[in-house]
Amino acid sequence: MSGTIQQVWVDEAWSKALEKTRANSLRIGAEFPHASQGGKYVLETPSWWTAGFWPGMLWQLYAGSGDESLKAIAERCEQRLDEVLDGYVKLDHDLGFMWLLTSVANFKLTGAEESRVRALKAANYLAARFNLKGRYIRAWNPWREGEDNSGVAIIDCSMNTSLLFWASEVTGDPRYRHIAEAHMDTVLEHFIRPDGSVYHIVNFNPETGEVVEKRGGQGYAPESAWSRGAAWALYGLSLAYHHTGKQSYLDASKQVAHFFLTRLPEDQVPHWDFRAPGEIGEIRDSSAGSCAASGLLLLASQVDESEAHVYRNGALRITESLYRNYGTWDNAEEEGLLLHGTSNYPENRNIDVPLIYGDFFYVEALARIKEAGPFYWE
Repeated sequence: MSGTIQQVWVDEAWSKALEKTRANSLRIGAEFPHASQGGKYVLETPSWWTAGFWPGMLWQLYAGSGDESLKAIAERCEQRLDEVLDGYVKLDHDLGFMWLLTSVANFKLTGAEESRVRALKAANYLAARFNLKGRYIRAWNPWREGEDNSGVAIIDCSMNTSLLFWASEVTGDPRYRHIAEAHMDTVLEHFIRPDGSVYHIVNFNPETGEVVEKRGGQGYAPESAWSRGAAWALYGLSLAYHHTGKQSYLDASKQVAHFFLTRLPEDQVPHWDFRAPGEIGEIRDSSAGSCAASGLLLLASQVDESEAHVYRNGALRITESLYRNYGTWDNAEEEGLLLHGTSNYPENRNIDVPLIYGDFFYVEALARIKEAGPFYWE
């Protein structure tokens, strides 16, 4: 593909995403969408883990367009999250997803001191979830009375550690980075299989740090290969390498990337689980594709050109297919940007629908192709 042809579809894709998001913002405003049902995004409470993706997408589009209306909504979303940050009890490991894409984004783009302080508060709460014995960041709090999640860590947190790396960079205090590296070392040891596939959930004994079990989580089975988990891993490990220069993180990111790329179907958009059997294995997850595409583009920038083209071209194939085959540009009745996302198949939740994090990473991947940062994980 020539650079000129690529530039044409990328510019078209960016313009259509910007246009549709502007239209969506008139209804959604400073709310927190998650999954689209019947063409409209269902709005969640500010404490829901996806709360950062809508304002994060607004910040990304604002950075590339200068549209002040998008900036204003993103700022209001950030302010609304104060009730969650100050309320404390609903905070979990997703502090990174929520405050990297709101307060860190605002601080990077505007220098707002209040945003810097918010993000540092969030980083302190995230650091406090670290279990010294197991060297992991605890994922969840109890969801119901009597439940014990104190030993649970999940692959998604590979992305959240960027909040800790950022906190060390802006404060000069290495403690945040030490915790982030310890968690990512645990990811290398216990989450990444030799073939590059990834466990979603590892349960540790919180008193001793020993591994108790490895669970399927949102994948088909404990030994299957949930595609969004692979995307979290390859992107999160690439980010960890960006922040530390630690070769083992880069090597593992490449390992997962090769697993991911070699198992894509003909249209380059992944199935929700690479090892799910039969008809259910044919269900796509466009959000895994868009997340992986953005991570692959970062990875491509970290290696020699003799390798970089593998990751860059893979990301371009995924992103172009999302644009041409999964986009909703001709459907004004659908708010989501990308069709065919799968949130949680085992629990039968939000299957074959647009997902806000799929939309966010799609826009971020386009921005990476256009070299139109900044990118808030970095």
